[in-house]
Amino acid sequence: DGRDRVIDYVRERYGRDSVAQIATFGTMAAKAVIRDVGRVLDLPYNFVDQLAKLIPFEIGMTLAKAREQEPQINQRAAQEEEVAELLTLAESLEGLTRNVGMHAGGVLIAPGKLTDFTPLYQPEGSEAVVSQYDKDDVEKVGLVKFDFLGLRTLTILDWAVRHIQERARTPEERHFTVEQIPLDDSKTYALFGSGNTTAVFQQESRTAKDMEKRLKPDNFEDIIALMALNRPGPLQSGMVDDFILRKQGKAVAEYFHQSLEPVLRPTYGVIVYQEQVMQIAQILAGYTLGAADLLRRAMGKKDAVEMGRQRSRFIEGATTRGVGVKLATQLFDLMKKFAEYGFNKSHSAAYALISYQTAWLKTHYPAEFMAATLSGDLDDTDKVALFVADAQQNGLVILPPDINTSDYRFRPAGEKTIRYGLGSVKGTGEGAALEILRQRSGSPPEPYRSLFDFCRRTDKRSVNRRVIEALIKAGAFDTLHPNRAAALNAVESALNHGEQAQRHALQEGLFDALAESASKDPPLPPHPEWSPNEQLTQEKSVLGYYFSGHPFTHYRPQLQHWGLTPLDQLAPRAELIRVAGVVVQSRVQQTRRGRMGMVTLDDGSARVEITVFSELFDQVRPLLKEDRLLVVEGKATLDNFTQGVRLTAEQVLSLPQAQTRFARQITLEVSHSQSAKTLALLKELKPSFQPGSCAFVLRYCRPEVEASLRLPDFQLDEALWDLFRARFGETALTLDYGNRPTNE
Repeated sequence: DGRDRVIDYVRERYGRDSVAQIATFGTMAAKAVIRDVGRVLDLPYNFVDQLAKLIPFEIGMTLAKAREQEPQINQRAAQEEEVAELLTLAESLEGLTRNVGMHAGGVLIAPGKLTDFTPLYQPEGSEAVVSQYDKDDVEKVGLVKFDFLGLRTLTILDWAVRHIQERARTPEERHFTVEQIPLDDSKTYALFGSGNTTAVFQQESRTAKDMEKRLKPDNFEDIIALMALNRPGPLQSGMVDDFILRKQGKAVAEYFHQSLEPVLRPTYGVIVYQEQVMQIAQILAGYTLGAADLLRRAMGKKDAVEMGRQRSRFIEGATTRGVGVKLATQLFDLMKKFAEYGFNKSHSAAYALISYQTAWLKTHYPAEFMAATLSGDLDDTDKVALFVADAQQNGLVILPPDINTSDYRFRPAGEKTIRYGLGSVKGTGEGAALEILRQRSGSPPEPYRSLFDFCRRTDKRSVNRRVIEALIKAGAFDTLHPNRAAALNAVESALNHGEQAQRHALQEGLFDALAESASKDPPLPPHPEWSPNEQLTQEKSVLGYYFSGHPFTHYRPQLQHWGLTPLDQLAPRAELIRVAGVVVQSRVQQTRRGRMGMVTLDDGSARVEITVFSELFDQVRPLLKEDRLLVVEGKATLDNFTQGVRLTAEQVLSLPQAQTRFARQITLEVSHSQSAKTLALLKELKPSFQPGSCAFVLRYCRPEVEASLRLPDFQLDEALWDLFRARFGETALTLDYGNRPTNE
C-alpha cells in the first residue's frame, strides 16, 4: 500500500520532469478476445464463458492452436451459427493491442527531462506520468529502469499490527510495532521446525516446509540460510544436505583455511551467499571488493575467457599469501560451483526478517495475523480456502459472514476467533460492503432486523439483487433467516417492499400511514429447506469452496467398505491405490501424447491432483465435472516439481458406477399395501436380470411381522440400478457393501 508514497518521494527528490512510470500494452489473447467479442455481440454470459473455457490454458495459446487441440470448438462452430460468427470475428481481432496500462513497479529516472528521451502521456483520472515506450524500448533508448517491488506481506504486517493495537489488553500491545519483535523467540523457531508455515512469507511451499523440518532452525542466521537454499540450484546440488548434516553435527564443518572460518562459520562451511565468494577472494587472494564483485559476476555469467584470467589471478594472489597451489585451485573450483547457485545475503536477510516477523505473529497473535492474511487475498478464493483450513487446523474458529457483524475485510473477533469478511463473498464488491456497514453503523448502531429491513435501508445502486443473493447463499443472513432457501425465494418481494418503502419515505402528510405500513417486516413465505449438499453447493458458488461442511461427509458412511485410502494418507507406492473425492477443479492439458485431464479431488482431509491420460480421458471426460464424486484407482508417485504426491488414474468411476461395482447385496423393502404392485414390477424387470454375484433380498413388512426372501443372485450394473430407483424409489432400496447374507 505504501509503494505510491515511495514513488512520490522519488519524483520530489529527482524532479517531476525526470521521473515517470512505464507503459504496458495489453493485447487480445485467445480467451480474452472470445469474451470481448461475445460481450459486443450481446451473447449470454454462460454461453461465452463455456466457449472460452474450452481454450486450453497454455502460455502463447492462439485460437488456431486451440481449434487444433480441442475438437469441441470446431464441433460447436459447425453446429451453432453464433459460435461460428463469434470465432470469425475473434480471429480477426486476436493479437491486437487492447489497452494501455501502467507497470505497477517500473520507474524511469532520467538524467534530464524525460521528454528528451521518450514521449509521455497521462492516463485519464490519474496524476501519474507514463512513458509511451514499454520496458524494452526504454532500455533501447538508454534510460535506466528501476523496479520498485511491492510486497503484499508488508501490508499484511501493517494490518496485523493494527488489529493487535485495536484489541490491546496491555499498554505494550497498545503501542506494539514489528520492530519490537525479538529475534530469539524459541516458540517461533519451533513453528519453523514443525513446518507449520502456511501464510509465513516465502515458507509456504512443500520444499520449504520439508527443509524447515529437517533443519530445525534455532537462530536467525538459519532463517537467512533457508531463504537462500530453498531454490532449485541448491536443492539439486546436494549443498542443502551438507548444510543440514553439518548443522545437526552429523558431519564436520570444513573451513579450508583458518582465515576463512569467520566467513564460513554461520553457514557451517558451506558457501551459500555471493558475499562469501567475494570475501574469500578478498581475504585469501588479496582482491579489492570491486575486483571481487567482478569475479562474482564472471562466475555467475560463466564467462570462460574471463574465468581463465580470474583463476590465474586468484591462485597467484593466494600463493603469495602462503596458501598452497592445490588448496587455492580447490577453493577456486568450489567457489565457481557454488557461485552458480549463490544468493545475495542482503536480499536473503531482508526476506528472512519479514519471514520471521510473520512466523512470530502466527505464533503469538494467530487470530490477528490470519485475519490480516485472509484480508490480503480477499479475491483469491483458492488462497482463502487454504488459509481458512490452516487457521482451523491451528485451533482458530472462522465465523461465517454476517450482515450485522462482518466488516469488508476479515477481522479478529476474539483471541481464537475470526469473523469472515463480506468482501470475500463473490459478487459483493467493496462499494456494496461499505454501504451495508454504513447503514448499520450509527450512534447507537442499528443492526438489520430482517431481509425486508435490509432491502429497505440499503441503496440498490450498490447493494443489488446479485449482492443480496450471494450473501444469502454464503450464510450472511443465517442469524435472521436460518432457512436460506426461503430467504433466497423472498428476494424479489423484499426488493419490491424496499422500493415501496423508500418511495413512501419521500412522501409526507397524506402518506404517513402508508409509509408506516411499508416499514413493517412481513414474514418470509414458507419454502422447503435445501438439503445439506445443496446448501454446500450454493456456498461454494459464492465463497469458492465448501465452508460449513463438506459434501464428502454425506457419502462417507457408504464408502467405508470400499477399501479407500484417505487423501491425507496418500503416499508413493507401487501397488494400485483406490481413492474417492469430490471434484473441485478440472482442466484439459495438451501433451505430445494427446489431451489429458488434470482433476483435483477433495475428500475433506486433503486435495490431490489426478492425472488422467488420453485414452482413459476420452472415455471418462463426461464424468470430470466439478462437485461430482469420483472413485479413482491408480498409482501414486512423487511429484518432483511440488514434492507432493500425484495420482495417475487407471480407472475412474462415478458414484452410481462404483455403487454397482462394490455392492454385495441390494435390499428392497415392500409394505403389505404395495406388495402386488412390487411383484408386478419385478416380473416386468425379470428379463433385465443376468446371473451375477450381487445378492437380492426382498423384505416384506407388516405392522405385526417382517420377513425376508432371498432371490437369485444377479449382476447389478448402472443401467439396472437406475431402473430400480426409477420404479421403486430410493427410499425403498438399500445397498450393502459388507458381507453377503446367509440363506434365509
